[in-house]
Amino acid sequence: MTMPLSLTFCGRTFALEELEMIAEVVLQCAGLSVTEISRTVCELLEWKRPTGRLKNHECRLMLERLEQQGHLRLPPVRALGGRGPRRVTRSKASDVQPEIVGSAGAFEPLRLEVVEPGPTGTSQLWRELIDRYHYLGYRVPVGATLRYLVRSGPCSDQVLACMLWSSPAWKMAARDRWIGWTPEQRARNLPWIVNNSRFLILPWVRVKGLASKILSHCARRLPDDWETRYGYRPLLLETLVDAARFSGTCYRASNWLHLGVTTGRGRMDRAHAAHGRSPKQVYVYPLTRKVPACLCAPLTATSPALYAQDIE
Repeated sequence: MTMPLSLTFCGRTFALEELEMIAEVVLQCAGLSVTEISRTVCELLEWKRPTGRLKNHECRLMLERLEQQGHLRLPPVRALGGRGPRRVTRSKASDVQPEIVGSAGAFEPLRLEVVEPGPTGTSQLWRELIDRYHYLGYRVPVGATLRYLVRSGPCSDQVLACMLWSSPAWKMAARDRWIGWTPEQRARNLPWIVNNSRFLILPWVRVKGLASKILSHCARRLPDDWETRYGYRPLLLETLVDAARFSGTCYRASNWLHLGVTTGRGRMDRAHAAHGRSPKQVYVYPLTRKVPACLCAPLTATSPALYAQDIE
């Protein structure tokens, strides 16, 4: 089976020699599981996060894409569990609650509870709430992620909102023009952008000004939590707002910058196929001064000038 001359996936470009090595590993390790093969490939290519952890999840997705395109053949998936898309089992924990009303100030201090990976109670609750009440539902995120349950000091037993922060869009014309980077700079520095890919205020929560307060708290809290998990501090937050459903008022009230409108393609669309998606409004929030200049420069996780605490 032939390989493409190069492949860009999740911010890294693989040369033909690397792709041929991947095909050789898949062939020689046919007795291993796909997960074990992806870990082996990550080790050989040193495809890691700044913390040193392997990007085996992204690697597995890349291997599956290469198989779909006919460039290699992976071993059959071992029957260790149910097949098909992951389904979220709903419980009474995510049932509709009594209405919560008021103004945002009455619910201070807000508490952002990090949802740890794995089969924890808070992780299950987060998945249930997103799957049940977010219009996009629950999907397994790709790449680096950070999830929050938002609670309030006065009613700490109740969840007010759910947040998901994840890897950024590969290309967005409005954002990329604002930064002014080259494709090479984008491929190198894209991890320093974090995407707000899910924001759900639960339907029974009717608290005026709550959404913008949550965004402000996230802007202050997320850099520390992201650095704890991944070993570096992001420079820019981004999000896409479906204007057919939402006005984006909470982002503007939290001083996010409106940069323009997308072309309607998906976040990871590299085939220039819109697939009927509606255009989205593009918003960004700089976490430090001179973000475009920083994102065009060589960056490392330990750069002393990488991040300046400018958030008020």
